[in-house]
Amino acid sequence: MTISSPAPISRLWIRNPLAAFTANSLDASGGVVVSGGVITEVLAAGQQPSTPCTETFDAGNHVLLPGLVNTHHHFYQTLTRAWGPVANAPLFPWLQNLYPVWARLTPKDLELAATAALAELLLSGCTTAADHHYLFPAGLEDAIDIEVEAVRRLGMRATLTRGSMTLGTDDGGLPPQSTVQDPEVVLADSERLVSTYHERGDDAVIQVALAPCSPFSVTKDIMAESAALAERLDVRLHTHLAETLDEEDFCREMFGLRTVDYLDSVGWLTDRTWLGHGIHFSDAEITRLGAAGTGVAHCPTSNMRLASGTARVLELEDAGVPVGLGVDGSASNDASNMILEARQALYLQRLRYGADVPVERALGWATRGSAAVLGRRGLGQLAPGMQADLALFTLDELRFSGSHDPVAALLLCAADRADRVMVGGKWRVVDGQIPGLDIPGLIAEHSAAARRLVNGGR
Repeated sequence: MTISSPAPISRLWIRNPLAAFTANSLDASGGVVVSGGVITEVLAAGQQPSTPCTETFDAGNHVLLPGLVNTHHHFYQTLTRAWGPVANAPLFPWLQNLYPVWARLTPKDLELAATAALAELLLSGCTTAADHHYLFPAGLEDAIDIEVEAVRRLGMRATLTRGSMTLGTDDGGLPPQSTVQDPEVVLADSERLVSTYHERGDDAVIQVALAPCSPFSVTKDIMAESAALAERLDVRLHTHLAETLDEEDFCREMFGLRTVDYLDSVGWLTDRTWLGHGIHFSDAEITRLGAAGTGVAHCPTSNMRLASGTARVLELEDAGVPVGLGVDGSASNDASNMILEARQALYLQRLRYGADVPVERALGWATRGSAAVLGRRGLGQLAPGMQADLALFTLDELRFSGSHDPVAALLLCAADRADRVMVGGKWRVVDGQIPGLDIPGLIAEHSAAARRLVNGGR
């Protein structure tokens, strides 16, 4: 599966878009200038580039956005979408039924699953994705290495988290023993992956974070040891927290603590950490999270699918908590589409807070907010010096006919596919397609692997 790398652009003016959302106060109605993989100018209507450009792209039919950033995913789960036995189950039974299936993952399965997830994200306007991979059954010890190669083939950016499960059913946890690893193995591989792949700087392509899975699947020791290792290596921390009331009950029974107290007790209540879901927090806990600068990945579709609850996003943000969006795993979404996730976030938060939650705020969660959650300072905005990660959408389908505000139409009329996507100054989606990627072939291979997986590997 080979995807050719496009030639870098020397100096490009993406000119006069139909509309632009910058995720800041800048006016980009005249477009942006891209050079050397970064945005060098943001132009208001009628302005011209300061020096001539070697290329021009007429964006008069396009809505221009910063590349969308996905803060929480499980790529491997694209193989178990809409699986009948868990189609109507809440989180704990959903996991208990799926763990034995996922334990059969092979390296080829993961390669296909990651490629499918990344391609789907890219086509939805997403340029950076965080994946939480915590399954390392025998034979899949190099899971993160496989994901690195998939990200590089698609030409995207990623924060890949070395997850872990160390608390199996034998010790009161939820996952089967076949999916549990020894802490020493987890920590040694975590250090290997950081030293091998982690890049620093605003233009980083691959970053690595440490990510024990959840309170009900890891010990307090691996949480504390991961926090110490992350501080020593200067990388970020990620885990699921406060996703369901069952999880809160588990924390009380297993550790004698509520979730945020538990987080604090293992050294995770810091600005190095971001949390998947973050639904069931008290007022006092929201204040503590904000004071610490701990981020939250809001996953509205998954939370609705599993009936987990509704995150208090506006209150989290008002308290100083960085908030971004995550599509979550494709067995609880069951899609990997970031522009649709922004729409779902808008509607779920309006249901909680009222119809005056702005469209632009939801787009801000998917761009600038998500970049902040991942500590990616060079992403998520249209501004000089930011990375040239861009998503351009057309409004020429029937669903948009009769719409008037192009930015609002993206979410209100349910845009689901970008026409053009740029990552680091290179076009990675052109005319709604990923150049060089055989999508029908990928679907055939991926679907066959999915059938084998749920049928016991046969």
